Amino acid sequence: MTSRAEREARGRRGEALAAWYLRFKGWRIVARRIKTPRGEIDLIARRGRTVAFVEVKWRASARERDCAIDPWRLRRVVAAAEALAPRFVRSGDEPRVDVLLLAPGHLPRHIVNATLA
Repeated sequence: MTSRAEREARGRRGEALAAWYLRFKGWRIVARRIKTPRGEIDLIARRGRTVAFVEVKWRASARERDCAIDPWRLRRVVAAAEALAPRFVRSGDEPRVDVLLLAPGHLPRHIVNATLA
């Protein structure tokens, strides 16, 4: 069993790797770890007129990574993104919710414009 502090440190490492990955892909990180009463957004990134509210999940294996996001968690991320959109999305921007799934030794799995459909 891992302690809360260990999980927190692992999560922060995952978010740092996700930010690096997004920057490599041409995104600019405009905010990190923004909490709202409706949920938390790990990263907010911008590339041109697209603003991505990014949920980052770090897991120990690719199998765990691929099961890390579920409809309940995604609903919380969407709710938090909706709460933060007036602050980060300008007129003409295209907002979206992305999910970045990470596991050691594997390429990130980037789910673009994740939806509940």
